[in-house]
Amino acid sequence: MKSPPNIRLPETWLRLPHAEAGNRIGLFGGSFNPPHSGHRQVAETALKRAGLDQVWWLVTPGNPLKDHGNLAPLESRIDAVARLAAHPRMRVTAFEATLGTSYTASVIATLRRLRPALRFVWIMGADSLASFHRWQRWKSIAEGVPMLVVDRPGASMAALSAPAAQTYAGARIEESDADLLPFLRPPAWTFVTTRLDPSSSTKLREGH
Repeated sequence: MKSPPNIRLPETWLRLPHAEAGNRIGLFGGSFNPPHSGHRQVAETALKRAGLDQVWWLVTPGNPLKDHGNLAPLESRIDAVARLAAHPRMRVTAFEATLGTSYTASVIATLRRLRPALRFVWIMGADSLASFHRWQRWKSIAEGVPMLVVDRPGASMAALSAPAAQTYAGARIEESDADLLPFLRPPAWTFVTTRLDPSSSTKLREGH
């Protein structure tokens, strides 16, 4: 698999991580601009609460809903994510850069096609759920893969009252049953609470 034009990354970063058939894989996507301890906490919480075998950090070339004017180069972001996500069961990939799309729905559809024997769970912070209804083909995401939402500072109420949460209210399971998610037919999701980490990519970019 060749690197796309103007993406200077080792081939290893552009490949999908190895996993055995039946493995429970958490998909944690984002621009991670920059990555911070709050991201790590979301990944660790999902890993433990959903009983995942691995968490794949999917570092996107660019979030379609965000301004790219202050977006750090993909090379530097994936290097920073790799250092933050140093864990025996966490993997980092810029596979999305090979697809020619940054839309989550397309990425998930491709992963399900390429790795049909894996049990995927989409991971997101509560702040992402609050705006999830603005994502392209968001319903196909919710109906294509189970989702685990991790609480984030100041986002609980907005997330749980958001259009996506209301639309799929009947598909929500108790957070104590989060380890069932990899085995459930979507739509299926849960909201898990944890110690809140106030770190923010926006604040870090602004020097706060």
